[in-house]
Amino acid sequence: MSTNHTIIAELRDVQGTGASRRLRHAGKIPAILYGSGKDTAMLTLSHNSLIHNLEDESFHSSILTVEVAGKKEKAILRDVQMHAFRQIIMHIDLQRVSATDKIHMNVPLHFSGGEEAPGVKVDGGIISHLITELDISCLPDDLPEFIAIDVSALHMGESIHISQINLPDGVESTALSHDDDLAVVTVVAVRGSDEDEEVSTEEGDEEAATEDKDGDDE
Repeated sequence: MSTNHTIIAELRDVQGTGASRRLRHAGKIPAILYGSGKDTAMLTLSHNSLIHNLEDESFHSSILTVEVAGKKEKAILRDVQMHAFRQIIMHIDLQRVSATDKIHMNVPLHFSGGEEAPGVKVDGGIISHLITELDISCLPDDLPEFIAIDVSALHMGESIHISQINLPDGVESTALSHDDDLAVVTVVAVRGSDEDEEVSTEEGDEEAATEDKDGDDE
């Protein structure tokens, strides 16, 4: 289940680039709250509070509580616009959710057991994460913060596909609904470094030169 995150917001009347710039100078950011057949609400949020929330992975895949003037609504984070080169939030979009309507979300994948996988422990391979998050469909109450995947049984060259993931009850993969059973994680061999290849080539040249010399002596 999702962690409970609460966002305290204020309604704003003034819009436009100039108004948004003044908000940011005051340590606040513009936001909108839309969806569920209701009018879009123009909001103002605390920048410092939100920037800390964004550092929490669960904030991106949780049902959020948006509190405005004492009234609370459930929503999900739909979009975050950041400054081009500074750690500053420019704008965020929040979408209301209904307990009876399914939502689509990208949920992070958490992998475990990599060091115990035979392909790693015995064969010296490495775990390659082909997908790090999964697009899912579920009711808001069934939304998981993350999906756990155990890779401890993987041998060299083996993979885990979406269809092999143990999804929580009520959660569906949107990729599978389109018959797209992608590989999520696999074990691959470690490629030799360029330095190792050069050493191997030099050793081979030395052996060939020695053989030629021995043949000339005969």
